[in-house]
Amino acid sequence: MGAVPSGQQYVISHGDQRATIVEVGGGVREYVDGGRAVLHPYDVDMVCDGAHGAPLIPWPNRLGDGRYSFEGVDYQVALTEPPKSNAIHGLLRWRPWHAKLHEADRVTMAATLFPMQGYPFHLDVEMDYRLDAGGLAVTMTATNAGNSVCPYGCGQHPYLSPGRGLVDGCELEFAAATRIATDARQLPAGREAVKGSQFDFSTRRRVGATEVDFAFADLDRDAGDLFWVRLFGQDGRCAQLWTDRSYPYIEIFTADTLAPSRRRRGLGVEPMSCPPNGLQSGEHVLRLEPGESVTHRWGAGLAP
Repeated sequence: MGAVPSGQQYVISHGDQRATIVEVGGGVREYVDGGRAVLHPYDVDMVCDGAHGAPLIPWPNRLGDGRYSFEGVDYQVALTEPPKSNAIHGLLRWRPWHAKLHEADRVTMAATLFPMQGYPFHLDVEMDYRLDAGGLAVTMTATNAGNSVCPYGCGQHPYLSPGRGLVDGCELEFAAATRIATDARQLPAGREAVKGSQFDFSTRRRVGATEVDFAFADLDRDAGDLFWVRLFGQDGRCAQLWTDRSYPYIEIFTADTLAPSRRRRGLGVEPMSCPPNGLQSGEHVLRLEPGESVTHRWGAGLAP
């Protein structure tokens, strides 16, 4: 394969499952099981749109005006969502990653975020992707490689696939008690109870025309301490995603702002370690000491 926008393609497989991880951004471009998409893909000849599959480091979601303070010092990063005067989804989405390990069913992608204007900290990051009988498991590890404490948040941006058609015809199920309301810039503007609202999917029901682009908190977890989002397609299959407790927030996005040909054809389900604008508010932002590492886990697959 010649040069493609997402760079080198790293394919892993297990039985009928296949996933492709990419050099640019270190994310998941596609994940299928038995020919059925689990994560909504983007084509190999396309530039990644809507942050499809990308790790979001060192903050997920939006950072208002690209500004934050840490340890008494004010910082300014570039605005990557200029119409709303925000910086969005961190600093590693368009950087090249390399495969530290590549086996038949596993690839470990690595990248270094060197000190830069607005984020003068030093991070080493690894994304480990594995396929087994339980599906795709993703482990993100970040290490403070610098000499001073640094602020850190993370997330990832996969889209569950409806299989065919739009998410409108799917049924959705996830249990979260709180929605983070947003203003016109999609920055936090308060918190609201989910129960009984149009965003209450604690009981499986049809998505229909509901538009969602919000973060949710107070996630309900199972006996194994995992939180689940399940999308039931019209083909009778269920694409599901889980997160561990290191991700206390989930963004649900019905993809209404993507290009018309891509709109509502996948459901963004984004694990996040901190809420939108977290780097500015400081809420759930981690303070990594020199040499300290932190690990986050999520996974996806077709329900049995």
